[in-house]
Amino acid sequence: MAEPPKTYEPRRFRTTVPYYARYRLAYPRELIDRVVGILGMKPGDAVMDLGCGPGPLAVLFAQAGMRVTAIDPEPDMLDAARDAAREAGVTIDLRQGSSFDMPAGIGPFRLVTMGRSFHWMDREATLGVLDSLVTADGAVALFHDEHPATAENAWRRVLHDVANNYGRGDSHHVKDRGAETYRKHEAVLFDSPFNRLEHAGIFIRRGLTADDIVGLAYSLSTTAPQKLGDRKDAFEAELRGELAKLSPGGNFTEIAEMLALIARRL
Repeated sequence: MAEPPKTYEPRRFRTTVPYYARYRLAYPRELIDRVVGILGMKPGDAVMDLGCGPGPLAVLFAQAGMRVTAIDPEPDMLDAARDAAREAGVTIDLRQGSSFDMPAGIGPFRLVTMGRSFHWMDREATLGVLDSLVTADGAVALFHDEHPATAENAWRRVLHDVANNYGRGDSHHVKDRGAETYRKHEAVLFDSPFNRLEHAGIFIRRGLTADDIVGLAYSLSTTAPQKLGDRKDAFEAELRGELAKLSPGGNFTEIAEMLALIARRL
């Protein structure tokens, strides 16, 4: 198991918990069905959701009939995932841990999913560990979202700029991903055992209010309440002011593609 970097903060998302499930984009059930179909999965297949957060992927795969183990370093996230599973009427095996301290005695898995979490890990080392936990016919699937450069998404630039005023760029993963030496997930996967790659994607459009965008901001580690501290009220006031300039009526639109990057062995 890789040693966590000095910048690793296992409780980085502690104060985002009340906002994460409510304001982050939800993964469409159709996307999960596509991944299941591409991989030829059957009910009862074992799935691990690594970095599960409040459990959106874990719940969806459990609803698809899979046996799901969900892992996260944040106890409050696991509590939220437990509540989500109970509300959905599914059973999930919830474990505290991370890519740096995987729980003992788990696996093997037909599929390992990661939703917006892979960039926090030592990616090469994590894939090496997963090679021993994923079945020969299994896969890794990275779930994320991308936003096209369209006028409807202009509010995202507003959020980005205001967040930068409050130190968003201090986050190590933001700096790394902007560096010329940064390698995208696809490049890292090509150099791993899971080097047969394909995408599945679903486009979505949804309406937003300023409250939704503020809630989304608080769900992000870079503008989490604990990171903003006593600047939280000033941040929110500035964000709301800039959003009001963009849309005095307070109505916004988000267009995004919800994606799964599926990686199998050749």
